[in-house]
Amino acid sequence: MADSARGNESRYGNRPTMKDVAARAGVGLKTVSRVVNGESGVTPDTERRVQEAIDALGFRRNDSARVLRKGRTASVGLVLEDLADPFYGPLSRAVEEVARAHGALLINGSSAEDPDREQELALALCARRVDGLVVIPAGDDHRYLEPEIKAGVATVFVDRPAGRIDADTVLSDNFGGARDGVAHLIAHGHRRIGFIGDQPRIHTAAERLRGYRAAMEDAGLPVDESWVSLGTTDAGRVRTAAETMLNGPDAVTAIFAGNNRVTVTVVRVLAGLSRQVALVGFDDFELADLLDPGVTVIAQDAAALGRTAAERLFRRLDGAHDLGAERIELATRLIARGSGELPPS
Repeated sequence: MADSARGNESRYGNRPTMKDVAARAGVGLKTVSRVVNGESGVTPDTERRVQEAIDALGFRRNDSARVLRKGRTASVGLVLEDLADPFYGPLSRAVEEVARAHGALLINGSSAEDPDREQELALALCARRVDGLVVIPAGDDHRYLEPEIKAGVATVFVDRPAGRIDADTVLSDNFGGARDGVAHLIAHGHRRIGFIGDQPRIHTAAERLRGYRAAMEDAGLPVDESWVSLGTTDAGRVRTAAETMLNGPDAVTAIFAGNNRVTVTVVRVLAGLSRQVALVGFDDFELADLLDPGVTVIAQDAAALGRTAAERLFRRLDGAHDLGAERIELATRLIARGSGELPPS
């Protein structure tokens, strides 16, 4: 009865300390510290007794004191392009999981593809003393972060490289993936292949266009400039580009779509045609395998991008300051589902 009363008093009155836990479990303070911090050197029976004392007293680790000792805030920031884009969901979740495993809180925000908004968000996070930043760039000049990086804010760029500074970067093989996708269409007999991509100033769009041109050149095929369209991923713009390519004497027989938003609009355009047109999209998307035919895609591993970037960030935070800026490129994967295997019609 006395133990129960003490547990309730600790839980709802004064906050229980490690000393309280040590006294209840009959062990030393160092043993409690090892259990609380997941360190080795404690027997299973002792660990069980300490954990039972923690549960009974409602003890919670004082993270603020631990943070003050380390001079860190146990928080990291993530600047995304668009929180509503399905591509960024797995990426964000992976960064959060790595942060959580390191006892850190993730704070994120969306730049809406606006360089000024990106800078505003990144500097606001730094002003709140985050320990590190993971940034998906909207702009092409990141010198504004140099003072923050020199002050100790670990920074990793993901999906696109930093502009005008040397920094850790984690990318997909955009060039190689696009080249593979277009080569796949060529292998199935296509010679007039259209490319619809994002804005040319965006690194991923430029690299995927470069991969498209390389595949066509490798096959000795000319590229009519009317087959190439870069711009916003607005559905109206993409629809107009696709319809233009699909009409006329030199109409394309296949389209390579530069990202998942472009692919979805092209699927809608192709659904209204009386003839079949082959399609390969860069990025997988939900229900792509349930369409008829299923949509062949070049798949990125968004979760691996986020996880790799976050792990690199925490390596920096854990003392790997002597590492030079590194560019890490992850492979893409072609998933054939039917739309990219249609022959020319």
